[in-house]
Amino acid sequence: MREVQARAGAGQVVVIGAGIAGLAAAHRLLERGARVTVLEASDRVGGKLLPGEIAGARVDLGAESMLARRPEAVALAREVGLADRLRPPATATASIWTRGALRPMPKGHVMGVPGTAAALSGVLSDEGLARIGRDAELPRTEVGEDVAVGEYVAARLGREVVDRLVEPLLGGVYAGDAYRISMRSAVPQLFQAARSHTSLTEGVREIQAKAAAAQQTGPVFMGLQGGVGTLPLAVAESVRARGGEILTGTPVTELSHSAADGGWRVVAGERVVHADAVVLAVPAPVAARLLRAQSPGAAAELGAVEYASMALVTLAYRRAEAGLPEGSGFLVPPVDGRTIKASTFASQKWGWIADENPGLVVLRTSVGRYGETEILQRDDSELVAVSRHDLEAATGLDATPVATRVTRWDDGLPQYPVGHHARVARIREHVAKLPGLAVCGAQYDGVGIPACIASAYAAVDQIHGDLRGVEELTAHPVQSLHGGAGE
Repeated sequence: MREVQARAGAGQVVVIGAGIAGLAAAHRLLERGARVTVLEASDRVGGKLLPGEIAGARVDLGAESMLARRPEAVALAREVGLADRLRPPATATASIWTRGALRPMPKGHVMGVPGTAAALSGVLSDEGLARIGRDAELPRTEVGEDVAVGEYVAARLGREVVDRLVEPLLGGVYAGDAYRISMRSAVPQLFQAARSHTSLTEGVREIQAKAAAAQQTGPVFMGLQGGVGTLPLAVAESVRARGGEILTGTPVTELSHSAADGGWRVVAGERVVHADAVVLAVPAPVAARLLRAQSPGAAAELGAVEYASMALVTLAYRRAEAGLPEGSGFLVPPVDGRTIKASTFASQKWGWIADENPGLVVLRTSVGRYGETEILQRDDSELVAVSRHDLEAATGLDATPVATRVTRWDDGLPQYPVGHHARVARIREHVAKLPGLAVCGAQYDGVGIPACIASAYAAVDQIHGDLRGVEELTAHPVQSLHGGAGE
């Protein structure tokens, strides 16, 4: 084995995992003067951010937008030289395919929860709208330390609100089940409103009033020309330019801490790296395996984190043959029994795709939710076929695509069930007992790109002895919003 003794100077830190969280951690560590080695098991950097192409058009094959109302992602893009490639969506108008028609996505709601019944007019039935009005008459619904979003909202406003709007919006973020997802972790604004108000609609109106008073300007979401998948490539390039080492195809097989000198021993194949600190930026199952010997408690908690799998079907059409409705795409409530859960009209949502490929129309669908295994066992051609079937039913698009791509994200999205907040607190409590170790990533404080970067920065602060970032994320998880359609 090749032993690397690198614990001099400003200190050596090993970052395990080269998704956007691990790369952001490495970037911040280098700013702090550390010597950094990033070890990545796969053959590429970027994790769930993946640039690709279809019919010669550059596209994203993973996440396609980042929340701009949080500063972390846009700021990191600027820091690594992508400021001139930041692009807002060309349209923020989306639809919902429900009750047999494409209907305008309602405004005036918080993750599908309205401030008034009128906000959901056209999406809900008359009975569903009337049920919302009863919220003000109901006694207080206690939420305790946590509650499922769907359970609480259905109790206050009726199941139709959940099934036709909350579910597809939350499903677009987590590929999960609204009746299992933690309100405290996934929609913290609503959780605080539920704690402080008897009426849920009154709480939502207060959230909306505070947002209006804050007068936030600029786009809610942002993309990058060439795709959001180019962000981790640029961060990796910056890390290397600053002297950081990034090794792909290098899975870590062993992680151990020495009580004698306080250092860490990281084994990756024939390579052994000795480091002052370690940032663990890998999915929960991998983190559980690596921590089993050093922290059985943390490993057990991490091992209990569940994931959802999904697939993205990207399709390219000749523009002359592919007329689409206006807007960025549409969401699909599971209650309507369709196969796809969303579609993004990529050429309409991102102006740069249309500008670069004037003869093409590019769109994509997503399939698969938590607990849905049968659909993802089908081969690529079947996923393309069911996507085309649903697209034709929703939009009338019956042309034959000139190219298709299916990208599978097995165990791609961590689930945030009721009690997730408490589990993350227990994980961090166990990890804190191991000096020089910190964890970050999508399974902790939010699944969006800014949340992952914030988690990475908090981890870097932690190994430098500053716990304020971790404490802030624990108290206030980052709410991941839905980018219109198709995430």
